[in-house]
Amino acid sequence: MLEVLAAGPMTTVQEYPGRRGLWPVGVPPSGPMDSLSFRLANRMAGNPSGTAALEVTVGGLRARFTEPATIALGGADLDARLDGTTIPRWAPVPVAAGAELVLGWARGAGLRGYVAISGGLLVPDVLGSRATFPLGHFGGYEGRALAPGDRLAYAPGVRGPRRALNVPVRPVLRHDWQLRVRRGPHDDLEFFTETDLEALFGQVWTIGAQSDRTGVRLEGRTPTWARLDGDDAGLHPSNLHDNAYVVGSLIFTGDAPVLLGPDGPSLGGFVSPCVVVRADLWKMGQLRAGDRVRLVAVDAGEAAALDERQERWLEPRARPWRRPRPVESSVVPARGVNATTRHGGGVLVRPCGDAALLVEFGPNTLDLELRLRAHALQLRLEDAALTGVGDLTAGIRSLQVQFDPCEVAVEDLVARVEALATDLGDVTGLEVPGRIVHLPLSWDDPSAREAMERYMRLVRPDAPWCPDNIEFIRRVNGLNDRDEVREIVFDASYLVLGLGDVYLGAPVAVPLDPRHRLVTTKYNPARTWTPENAVGIGGAYMCVYGMEGPGGYQLVGRTTQVWNPGKIAAGRPWLLRPFDRLRFHPVSTEELDRQRAALLAGELELQTEECPFQLAGHAGFVGEHAGSIGTFRRRQQAAFAVERDAWRAAAA
Repeated sequence: MLEVLAAGPMTTVQEYPGRRGLWPVGVPPSGPMDSLSFRLANRMAGNPSGTAALEVTVGGLRARFTEPATIALGGADLDARLDGTTIPRWAPVPVAAGAELVLGWARGAGLRGYVAISGGLLVPDVLGSRATFPLGHFGGYEGRALAPGDRLAYAPGVRGPRRALNVPVRPVLRHDWQLRVRRGPHDDLEFFTETDLEALFGQVWTIGAQSDRTGVRLEGRTPTWARLDGDDAGLHPSNLHDNAYVVGSLIFTGDAPVLLGPDGPSLGGFVSPCVVVRADLWKMGQLRAGDRVRLVAVDAGEAAALDERQERWLEPRARPWRRPRPVESSVVPARGVNATTRHGGGVLVRPCGDAALLVEFGPNTLDLELRLRAHALQLRLEDAALTGVGDLTAGIRSLQVQFDPCEVAVEDLVARVEALATDLGDVTGLEVPGRIVHLPLSWDDPSAREAMERYMRLVRPDAPWCPDNIEFIRRVNGLNDRDEVREIVFDASYLVLGLGDVYLGAPVAVPLDPRHRLVTTKYNPARTWTPENAVGIGGAYMCVYGMEGPGGYQLVGRTTQVWNPGKIAAGRPWLLRPFDRLRFHPVSTEELDRQRAALLAGELELQTEECPFQLAGHAGFVGEHAGSIGTFRRRQQAAFAVERDAWRAAAA
């Protein structure tokens, strides 16, 4: 056993590459923030590079070994000592039974250190990985950071090698960094001005203090933006109809840029102008507050060469890469970099880092036909079973296609995806299976109010949506009173368009009746805390938060769990699936608490009924009520414009 005597602020068990295959339902991969140091430490310990080991943030770990072992340290210099004697990084170190390892605090550059033990740490596999996802409370050791008194098993009697790591292979840590990125998916003049894009890649960014495994915050020049707002996606010009991200995506949450980490969300409604290439993702784990960063754009060929070189250090017998070939492009991003984007027939294929494509359909608007086209493409790709293609994650009008660049060349995949996407035919008659799921809702729940109060106290007291999100929704939609907001929410039938909007099976859904589509903006900057299963509205979309954590939707109440930890062992803890419909019914706070407890105990089954979705029938309903829908929209747009203009005047 490894007996934990002190754990520091954040020490977790991680495993590389983490949890795969669940991105479409909002489960992040987790795994080490600095995967390069993690994998090299395992190599020094004689383990396969992905073996479960410890990630120590900042330092502060003190632990005792009950049996002999071999360990190896990597990452930041944490002033490591074994029984009081300084021990090196990047070399195997024998440990006697009863020996005590003490890690001090990070010295110099870097933030995270890694402790690999020969044979690896023996913790349960949860949803396909031993990696800890602390926000979700699963994986690793009891789903949390380590604490004094914890005892972790390691393989007994396993001894590692006797050779240290060659100096040229060791990661170089510094305070001034370059992060190489692929431009896209949203690095164009639809969203950013020329000046914004020049500043994005021309300035030196500073790492913000509020950075963690979910995301690394950058501080620098605020964009001026190329548009006034995000229309139905929200009041702020950064707001976008939700699409999937990847680890390393730079997203603008309002004016605040964030690099998404391995515990970040898979789906969201913010523009992303670039993505860190795979070979540089490890650097995100060593960025600390006050460090300086430049973003350097590289093309697909350079990104592939960097990735291949790094993998050959780590896995000398790695297979050859499918190197990108120069391709002609009919659509070139604003700055003419990484021109692997093409379009045709209302389809736009955008690069999303060096291991994903974002396929967008039609204009940048809310249109259920576009969602069905993305669904039809997903079905085609699943049937095609293309070599190298991984997770397929649908957004509002998009489909993200993740792939392994050593299995498939990007230009070959783009050509195949385009061919499938531009020949989908008429989807209006497509019938998609779905259910009506009835959920209780505690309106204006005390926990939602607590989230607003914390935001005002800790983040932004003068935000226009404070102190009352429901009053803000009323005002921005031109409604008469708060009761009208309540009436609309309870009358609405919400169609689930995607999962994982805020982690763990959280639905992003839109009312089928356009007269129920309340439009708001997302918090800018985002909240640092949201209660589990809070119900919020952002843009024209409703979300049920899958877990406690950050968030940006305007909150109206709270409901029961959409992610049931009791069903993790069965492999399907998420409740919902795309094209389900959600209907809320009112309950008191006390009754909601009772139902939440009963659901977790297996004593409550939510009422559901089968109800497939077909666009043709929905279009008939919209046409029948076109007059009243138009009246509602005009009133809403007028109020929306007044609110937007007031913001701009206040900012000026």
